[in-house]
Amino acid sequence: MSRRCELTGVGPMVGHSVSHSNVKTKRRFLPSLRQTALQSEALGQAYRLKISNAALRTLDFRGGLDAFLVKADDADLSLRARRLKKQIKDKLAAKA
Repeated sequence: MSRRCELTGVGPMVGHSVSHSNVKTKRRFLPSLRQTALQSEALGQAYRLKISNAALRTLDFRGGLDAFLVKADDADLSLRARRLKKQIKDKLAAKA
C-alpha cells in the first residue's frame, strides 16, 4: 500500500540527513498518515480513508468531507476519493 494521502495526494519527499561532519546521505521524509473513518452527510455513511494529519485539519476547517471533496481537484484525489466525490455530487444534484 502506498504512503500517499487519498485526499491531498501528499506523498514521500526526498532529502538529506546531514551529520555533524556535514556528510549528506539520502533519506525519505514520509507524510504523517492515519486511517480514519469520515462521515459523509450527503450519503449518510462513514468511509475509511488513509489521509494525512494536515488533511484532517483541513477537512475540519472546510466543514466536513462533502465540502472538501466538492471543492477538491480531481488530480489530487485517489481513485476511491474520486468515486466518492462523484457519488456526493450526484446525491446533491438529486436533492436540488
